[in-house]
Amino acid sequence: MSIHKQIVTDMVNNNIEFITTVPCKQLGGVIEEAENHSSIMHVPCNKEDEGMGLCAGAFMGGKRSAIIMQNTALGVTLNSLATLIQFYHIPLPMLISYRGELGEPVACQVEMALHTKALLNQMLIPTYHFHKREDAAELDKILKYTFMCNKPVAILTDATFWKGE
Repeated sequence: MSIHKQIVTDMVNNNIEFITTVPCKQLGGVIEEAENHSSIMHVPCNKEDEGMGLCAGAFMGGKRSAIIMQNTALGVTLNSLATLIQFYHIPLPMLISYRGELGEPVACQVEMALHTKALLNQMLIPTYHFHKREDAAELDKILKYTFMCNKPVAILTDATFWKGE
């Protein structure tokens, strides 16, 4: 099974029915799997903070949701995370491509990488970093955790994870 299919299967097995995404080359395979899965309503969005609102609405309508996004837009989501997702105790798995590490070809991606983990830590959001494909074996437990404690969690996936190294 491909890593993209495994991730979506874990989401479906944890009753996630709504996924919103912002385009991302690294996460493109997962986005395509979500789009084509009959159990998932996939709604692309323009900005990550907009996606937070869509996920909150899905939750308030009785659906488990997830957002797929890049770490470079984490800054625009902080207000939505604090005043909507955390304030209302909305469980939200955030599958995040972690751009800006060693080997990053786009210089502007590096700046947000320097702040991503610190911002998530400051927001008291549990953060998991997938470096190797084997790390994805933890996804099921991470999803169960977020829905058990009604908190957002961040799952960072770096370039080595997507290359399968």
